[in-house]
Amino acid sequence: MTARGWFLFSLMGVVWGIPYLMIKVAVDAVSPSAVVFTRCALGAALLLPFAIRQGGLARNVRNHWRPMLAFACIEIIGPWWTLTDAERHLSSSTAGLLIAGVPIVGVLAARLLGDTERLGARRVTGLALGMSGVAVLTVPHLTGGDARSLAEVLLTVVGYATAPVIAARHLKDVPSLHLTAPCLALAALVYAPAAAATRPDTVPSGQVLAALAGLGVVCTAVAFVAFLELIKEAGPTRATVITYVNPAVAVAAGAVFLDESLTPGVLAAFALILAGSVLATATAGPRRPARPVPWSARQTSRADGRVEVLVDLPEERPGSTGQGGG
Repeated sequence: MTARGWFLFSLMGVVWGIPYLMIKVAVDAVSPSAVVFTRCALGAALLLPFAIRQGGLARNVRNHWRPMLAFACIEIIGPWWTLTDAERHLSSSTAGLLIAGVPIVGVLAARLLGDTERLGARRVTGLALGMSGVAVLTVPHLTGGDARSLAEVLLTVVGYATAPVIAARHLKDVPSLHLTAPCLALAALVYAPAAAATRPDTVPSGQVLAALAGLGVVCTAVAFVAFLELIKEAGPTRATVITYVNPAVAVAAGAVFLDESLTPGVLAAFALILAGSVLATATAGPRRPARPVPWSARQTSRADGRVEVLVDLPEERPGSTGQGGG
């Protein structure tokens, strides 16, 4: 990736690694619907003025409303509620670790939706290393919770893996602000009735309000624009590899704010996750230069003052694909 791509990748690794901690803090005092509504409403309020000022918002919504609606449902409206509801029973670290399955599901989703992005042995190895690191982190943390919560996180994983493919295939010409702001506004409208019906009787604590503000401003408004730019820069499959870094950040946040210990296993998982991310985001190697096509004087003839060169292509060897390596 380019330097810009690596910057976006690093930024997303952090800002989407801390929401699990913030969601856990907020959902203890506020309903999942209210958490999602507040997060989306804040994000939309911040981004809509910039999207309108950019010009062409109404035209883009009119021309791309179908894939935009699909993206909003699959990336925001469904997954954000299921993840938030699951964290009522799962720890923030466990939720963050389970979400790390997104890149693998993303590969399957890309293939099912007809994506032709080539993986190559190096990137497949990176995916495997990253998943092994996630496994090292996950096993000690997969305690508590119930079948419903785990199923909710699985649905979140499927949504997070599928939405980038839709954005890359059908919304790549839509500016990030024109996609993000309307989708967040729609999600806020969808959850407004439920949020109003389940609003808390008293004003939440300052810690809860800070968590809600952080979710809306940093983890939604800033993060979504950066994520869509990352998809355009690195492609949908490599963009989802940030979910290998997210659980590491989630565990680190737990160690800093919840006094969780950093064991040798966690440190080993950090190394595997980062190494896997580097390999999985690597571009395919350059193709080998084509070999010159042999020809001889026997294949040249003169006719009416013209020179015709008759070229015989070399015979293909058994097992050859005719494509360069890399």
